[in-house]
Amino acid sequence: MAKDKQTKQESLEKTLWKAADKLRKNIDAAEYKHIVLGLIFLKYISDSFEQQFAKLSEGKGEYAGADPEDKDEYSAENVFFVPPSARWKFLQSHAKQPTIGKTVDDAMDAIERENTPLKGVLPKVFARDNLDPASLGQLIDLVSNIALGDAKSRSADVLGHVFEYFLGEFALAEGKQGGQFYTPRSVVELLVEMLEPYQGRVFDPCCGSGGMFVQSEKFVKDHQGRVDDISIYGQESNQTTWRLAKMNLAIRGIEASQVKWNNEGSFLNDAHKDLKADYIIANPPFNVSDWSGELLRNDGRWQYGVPPAGNANFAWLQHFVYHLSPNGRAGVVLAKGALTSKTSGEGEIRKALIEQGNVIDCIVNLPAKLFLNTQIPAALWFMNRGRNNGNLRKNEILFIDARNLGHLINRRTKELSHDDIKQIADTYHAWRNLPSHCEEQSDAAIQYQDIAGFCASVSLERVKELDYVLTPGRYVGLPDDEDDFNFAERFNALKAEFEAQLIEEVKLNKAIAENLAKVNVSIKP
Repeated sequence: MAKDKQTKQESLEKTLWKAADKLRKNIDAAEYKHIVLGLIFLKYISDSFEQQFAKLSEGKGEYAGADPEDKDEYSAENVFFVPPSARWKFLQSHAKQPTIGKTVDDAMDAIERENTPLKGVLPKVFARDNLDPASLGQLIDLVSNIALGDAKSRSADVLGHVFEYFLGEFALAEGKQGGQFYTPRSVVELLVEMLEPYQGRVFDPCCGSGGMFVQSEKFVKDHQGRVDDISIYGQESNQTTWRLAKMNLAIRGIEASQVKWNNEGSFLNDAHKDLKADYIIANPPFNVSDWSGELLRNDGRWQYGVPPAGNANFAWLQHFVYHLSPNGRAGVVLAKGALTSKTSGEGEIRKALIEQGNVIDCIVNLPAKLFLNTQIPAALWFMNRGRNNGNLRKNEILFIDARNLGHLINRRTKELSHDDIKQIADTYHAWRNLPSHCEEQSDAAIQYQDIAGFCASVSLERVKELDYVLTPGRYVGLPDDEDDFNFAERFNALKAEFEAQLIEEVKLNKAIAENLAKVNVSIKP
């Protein structure tokens, strides 16, 4: 039954996306996402407002004598107040007018004036010249149909799913640029499933559109926890992306007052200087060279060595460790090169993190093509500040090689399946001697064991012998079935493929020469 509901939900999201994308016409996806996502957000806050308005108007029980136009009645219930000219019914009634763009922009302004947490967050992009008023009117009608039938009571949840789905589709449509605000959903799910942030402070100092926070909240709900038991802290240097994050969190009802924006970024202007987080979940930009490292040579965060000014990878790692509580844990994405690099002192910092700090818990090698904005291979680093506090695995690191997992969703992009995520997360939980959360064995712990080609628990001494290189492939070995690899057969197949391509190229050159001869064009040597 749950599967049928999920299929229907996906069908609704995909149908809406296709319809909305048809209306895009001459607008780039980068611009268009603010138009569509802005309307979805407006529909969400209007629906939430109307539900509360109906209760206040009915005036029963605790709402007896309440004024449905009193703003305080809404803030008390964590509902945004929507003035009459910004309510969805009003906008829908004006959707066919040529001035609808200005009407929506004015609605966004009015909502910001009435709701301080939304000040400077909402897009005012609807009166632009390249947005056809008729198409905007059709978009409003389309968004009006998101919460249908029995889904009306689940409007916020439905709109939240649609918002999240559209974020992913816009990231795909934008390609390289889109990946800067969006971490692929399956990667976020894997990080959260491995860390299990049930309660405490969750921090992402490069939070993009807020996907790490949304997935953390979903994890708590899925495992019958209390969402109030986690609090989120974030920072984002791109103001446009920060606005997306604020809307993404608001549409989920997640309190986001500690998600900050400043254009200097986390290194130069740390918005949460004194925070010691229980969980850090992050996907910092890979191999950033312009992180102002030369201005931060003497920064107190560099406990394990001064990171090179030309690459921020080990600055990020130490920034994360600095912000962890004594038993805090982090799961972060980094370019795979950080596992082996020895340039500019990076090898020494990695050695110090392993030996001096003993904070490296687990490394996961990811499949290629998971990320939209880069083809650089990536890995997950899991760090634990409490490894020396009676941890049974304090003298070992778990290596998982997941390069062979995942499946293509289009020619250029892969994603991890639910089973892939479960396999990796269960392996990590078993290694840490934690109970598994899989449905089949919810009351039992899965016994950890090394699997050739997939995972290995390796002593720190062995890591030292390999000069502190952290590439999982160095430790997990080869799976048994790789012994059957037939080199001669593969070589002959590649040779035949090459020869076939060569023949086709000769034919093509010959045809070009013949065509040129027909028009009396002489080819000089």
